[in-house]
Amino acid sequence: MTALRATTSTPAQPDADSPNSARPQAFWSIVMRREILIKLTDKAFIFGTALTVAIIAGVLAFSTWRGERTTTYTVANLPADTAMVEASAKLASSIDDKVVIHPRTYPDSAAATAAVRDGAADAWLHPGGGGWVLTTDGPESSLLNSVQQAVRTTVLERQASRLGTTAAALQAGSTVDAAFLKGDATKANLAKAFGFAFSFLFYMAALMFGIQIANSVVEEKQSRIVEIIATSIPLRHLLAGKVLGNTVLALLQIVVYSGVGLAGMAFTPYRSYVTAFGGPVGWFLVFFVAGFLALASLWAVAGSLASRTEDLQSTTTPLTMIIMVVFFSGMFLDGTAREIASFVPPLSTVLMPIRIVEGGVPLWQPVLALLLLGLFAAGTILVGERLYRRSLLQNRGRVSIRAAWSSAE
Repeated sequence: MTALRATTSTPAQPDADSPNSARPQAFWSIVMRREILIKLTDKAFIFGTALTVAIIAGVLAFSTWRGERTTTYTVANLPADTAMVEASAKLASSIDDKVVIHPRTYPDSAAATAAVRDGAADAWLHPGGGGWVLTTDGPESSLLNSVQQAVRTTVLERQASRLGTTAAALQAGSTVDAAFLKGDATKANLAKAFGFAFSFLFYMAALMFGIQIANSVVEEKQSRIVEIIATSIPLRHLLAGKVLGNTVLALLQIVVYSGVGLAGMAFTPYRSYVTAFGGPVGWFLVFFVAGFLALASLWAVAGSLASRTEDLQSTTTPLTMIIMVVFFSGMFLDGTAREIASFVPPLSTVLMPIRIVEGGVPLWQPVLALLLLGLFAAGTILVGERLYRRSLLQNRGRVSIRAAWSSAE
């Protein structure tokens, strides 16, 4: 009895850190963490992200510098034309606060022409052709625009004085102002820039991380490692881990880019629009997650259908085309076509956020579009999961979608 008790022991408890002891529902999280850690320790990924951030910051810094830069022009004139040039110089800053004109008098036309040719003066303003001529050594659009308006105003004031009236009275009712149905002109231009950013960011992330998923799957399949993994992890958990891991990485990257863009915008002349565009950026992030999930599982299927990395070009082509269609629809669709397509998955991933940033979209429309996109994502995940499981362990050449769908478990 005593000896029996001595040799009997309690069965050893499995190590909590061992993959074989992990609960089934935790397998996907192990794969997800692995995908994230591999990417975060990849120097190429870190360098590419940092380079993109630097480019965004550089573009915003250049826009700020260009928007606040004041250009000074030296305008030559003959003694008889001094009054006109001085009057134009006074009006130039009110016409364009980035243009400053300094008059400089020369004795004759030959000296004024030589000054422009040698760079001592930027332009020469003189009478000609029944009006005035601005002679320059090259195109100076901002100077020309300011001088044209200044001369027009000065001449009109002189003529109005001779008639015993004022220039304002003569111009009353003759002005044409621009009015936009969706905000002011500046906001409309910014909306176009944000629309391009939304389209490009989705295109870049969906393509880069999608190819990453497909490559990861086919490399594991080609090396036969997946056959070993499949003995410990259910294939649907392997798929979920890859999809969720890359979705987290893609979202983090987009959040970084969006945050840098909005923070940098606060230092530009458009700083007053930061709060107005913060909400649409939030909507874009939500639509981005749903749209990325809708395609991520299909990228995994593209990898599972291939048996070699050389097969990926043919298996991934349909997904590449879909992403390009989404990108170009965001760039070129407009009017009623854009409004209708903004409810069609996966086009709604970028089109609805673009419409939101333009303004005038009732809340029910993005909510409905997001619901439809979510249903589409759920459908692609279910279809992708079945195709992935039934094609991943087949190594006899490239697997067709029909064969994968109809094959046994």
